[in-house]
Amino acid sequence: MAGSNKFSLASRHQLAKGNKFMFAISDDNAMMKQITATHDPDDRDVDTRSLLHLVENILKRATLAADPMGSHELESLEKTDTNQAGFTTMLEALSYTIDRISSEISYKALEGIDPHATSLAIFNMLANYQWDAKLVLTLAAFAMNYGEFWLLAQIHSQNQLAKAMAIFKQLPGILEHSTALKPKFDALKDLVTAILEVTWCIIDLKELPSEYISQEVPAMSTAVTHIPTAVYWTIRSIVTCATQTTSLTSMGYELALSTSTESWELSTLAHKLKNIHDHLKKQLVLCHQYIEEKRDIESFQMLVRLFEMTHLDNMKVLKALIYAKDDLQPIVDGSTGQRVNLDVLKRRNVLLLISDLNISHDELSILDQLYNESRAQGMQVESQFEVVWIPIVDHSIKWDDLMQKRFEYLRSIMPWHIVHHPTLISKAVARFIREVWQFRNKPILVVLDPQGKVVSPNAIHMMWIWGSLAFPFTSLKEEALWREETWRPELLVDGIDPAVLNWIKEEKYVFLYGGDDIEWIRKFTITAKMVAQAARIPLEMVYVGKSSKRERVRQIITTITTDKLGYCWSDLTMIWFFWTRIESMLFSKIQLGKADDRDPLMQEIKKLLSYDKEGGWAVLSKGSTVIVNGHSTTVLPTLVNFDSWKQQAADEGFDVAFKNHHDELQGITHPCCRFEFPHTTGRIPENFKCPECDRHMEKLTTFLCCHDEKLDE
Repeated sequence: MAGSNKFSLASRHQLAKGNKFMFAISDDNAMMKQITATHDPDDRDVDTRSLLHLVENILKRATLAADPMGSHELESLEKTDTNQAGFTTMLEALSYTIDRISSEISYKALEGIDPHATSLAIFNMLANYQWDAKLVLTLAAFAMNYGEFWLLAQIHSQNQLAKAMAIFKQLPGILEHSTALKPKFDALKDLVTAILEVTWCIIDLKELPSEYISQEVPAMSTAVTHIPTAVYWTIRSIVTCATQTTSLTSMGYELALSTSTESWELSTLAHKLKNIHDHLKKQLVLCHQYIEEKRDIESFQMLVRLFEMTHLDNMKVLKALIYAKDDLQPIVDGSTGQRVNLDVLKRRNVLLLISDLNISHDELSILDQLYNESRAQGMQVESQFEVVWIPIVDHSIKWDDLMQKRFEYLRSIMPWHIVHHPTLISKAVARFIREVWQFRNKPILVVLDPQGKVVSPNAIHMMWIWGSLAFPFTSLKEEALWREETWRPELLVDGIDPAVLNWIKEEKYVFLYGGDDIEWIRKFTITAKMVAQAARIPLEMVYVGKSSKRERVRQIITTITTDKLGYCWSDLTMIWFFWTRIESMLFSKIQLGKADDRDPLMQEIKKLLSYDKEGGWAVLSKGSTVIVNGHSTTVLPTLVNFDSWKQQAADEGFDVAFKNHHDELQGITHPCCRFEFPHTTGRIPENFKCPECDRHMEKLTTFLCCHDEKLDE
């Protein structure tokens, strides 16, 4: 009879709680006015993060015990050093408050007080604490009782004291019906998880660095506005969880089995907390993005200042660019595959090879050749400079397996030093490299002297042109090398084809020619051979392709070889290097600010690049002297009209007669000049003068697709 009265009373008690819950959950505004009225914080400080780690350790393990159907083991939780003097002192100071909260929750749960009233009492008790401290202290009070409940459940069968206490708390009956109670345990587990997620989110918001973000930032302002509501509903959820466990031990498992109201209440609160967490998490993510941007700006400005300063060595600069901490070895020695510290670069001339993951096989092949040649010149040069590859990737794109494989492949074929992983390069450094060093995805080679000073913003052009002869790769050295250069065929083919260099030494006439019109090439080569035979001159010809349309050039090479039209470079890397060197000559002058100087050498280079974009062309030389640099519209007619100037050739020489007749035709035809500067080129001139007439050229935007281009061959 007594048991029946107990059950009936408890049923009315739970029904009343359910009605109050449904009413309260729809009246947030009125309740929050009550809650915020209690808030009167002072300057007391609680290490909520450390305390929450301890509380989480209890709740996560207790939640596992609350799932008797589970067979998995809980992963290792982050440990809190509870032996630290500061943490122990804090717990001693807070233990009285935590016990009071625990007693308040237990007493009001037994008395049937509705969760809102209990929560309000807790807020009054914790009026002088910050919002995050109110929440963590309440959660700690709950964890004490919750942890004790499940600790007894776990050890009562092995410990006599625990067994006796478990009987007092009616645990044997509860555990006997654990399968039937599983829905309640699951709902309880889900709500505890939601409580922890919201609590961590609030602590993360509280600990955001004030030097980078304030409440004037919209995301932070929104989060701060919602924190009181989040804390209220989380504490109210804690009270509800405590009430559920208390009802199990005080009223028995029969009540829990007889009604689904409790599980519904737990699930409804878990859903509400999930929405609260999602909203706060969204604001937290926005806050982190804002802070990251502020830090990136700060780091970027620091880099700018760093490169304006004078240093004793290059370590500060290299650490700022690659990796500032000492907790790992940030670069790999490409010759051994071993990771090493930045100290191996100390007080060395360092060439920073900067590219994305799309650096081509051609570029790497030639760089590797030049690098190894410089090493073969002796220890003195080898000890003077080092190369480091700095891969730049788009931080907004998620790193995936394909990118990883591409990076690993590139790293495996590089003999120099390599940054261990692209993710070591921060956003601020990537921005500095793009904005200050003008990196636009096309590889650049920034040169630092032993003190970390930039002595060339991009030495890759002089590396292509002169190789290791350009050491120490400074802008001053670049200017000195240009002063020594003249317009000669050796400049065009140096380091590419020994056969052509031998022809030049033998004082032969040599035609370098290019283009993608096979019919013009056929007529040109056949006519040139006939003229050479008629004029009785030693003539050699070499087809050097075109700066673009790689597949078309491959087809033309096949035709020239098959039809025996003449000599050509069958290795497309040689053709790529030829045009890269020619383009580098122009870019080198642009970088030095001398692209429009009335320099005869540069005028001829610009003509050659322009002719490449407008049909075929040919350069005729004799020995080291260039006779004509002409467009297809003037060179072939000059040869075709040989009969009209062959007498002059006999009297004054073939070279003089060819040039005179060609220049007459050139004065009539005037082919247009055109230059293309890809947006991947770092330094594009604002204005450009025509190499033919010296007028400022018209500036256009071009969209180009050659269909057959391939990244690597």
